[in-house]
Amino acid sequence: MMAPDSNTLKLETRALRYLARREYSRRELEKKLSVHEQSPQVLSDLLDQLEQQGFLSTERFAEQTSRTRRPRFGSQRIVHELKEKGVDTAHIAGLLPDLKETDLETARQIWQKKFGTPPADIKERGRQMRFLTNRGFPSDIIRAVLLQAEKEAQ
Repeated sequence: MMAPDSNTLKLETRALRYLARREYSRRELEKKLSVHEQSPQVLSDLLDQLEQQGFLSTERFAEQTSRTRRPRFGSQRIVHELKEKGVDTAHIAGLLPDLKETDLETARQIWQKKFGTPPADIKERGRQMRFLTNRGFPSDIIRAVLLQAEKEAQ
């Protein structure tokens, strides 16, 4: 095997700098580095090497992303973001039970912080439901949050 040339070393240094700041999915890092490397084979080999050495980990990326996004978003939105960033369905399936388990409590906290009072009319109810839907919560969770808020208000 030939010794790596200076361009490959520069690319590896750049990749390690990115990874030192935060976790990246393979697809994200490949996209960032492709601007600096014209050969897809060199880039692919470097990413394989970083994965073998433990610097690049899809599992770590998925766990970190779900942990940091959890306080603000529902399971559907987090899963969508992970898929967009190239995380495979096997990794997502491993995270999904924990995400779904905490959906109701997270939705309650987000709703409480944003609104705090049950909807006064149908228009306000729709607004609150759209807000929680956009945050990535399933409709059954949204209904449960609003129903509980209405019961507590009585």
